[in-house]
Amino acid sequence: MSVPIQKVTYVIGPDSRRLALADLPIPETNRWVIRRKAEIVAAVRGGLLSLEQVCKRYKLDTKEFLSWQYCIERYGFPGLRATCVQYYITSPEKLRRLRRPYPRADSRDAY
Repeated sequence: MSVPIQKVTYVIGPDSRRLALADLPIPETNRWVIRRKAEIVAAVRGGLLSLEQVCKRYKLDTKEFLSWQYCIERYGFPGLRATCVQYYITSPEKLRRLRRPYPRADSRDAY
């Protein structure tokens, strides 16, 4: 005896309101503000759309979407700011290199 799988009709969005498929940003979206990114991540997390569907619908790279998801998990909504994403998604190794003091001009290990 199998249990029928119910399709998700809405999820709880980033602002704690119901978010249905009709409430998602339009597929032709060019300007990705924090709220729109968070809505897309909430839709995938809640099962409203799959990762593949979102990437196809919004012409996103999988890595870009996963970086949004990572930034929300790690830094919250401020992590989705376009000016901060480069800083937030850097690898620990890259961050160590950024923290190193710049070599002096007369140093042998100058870049």
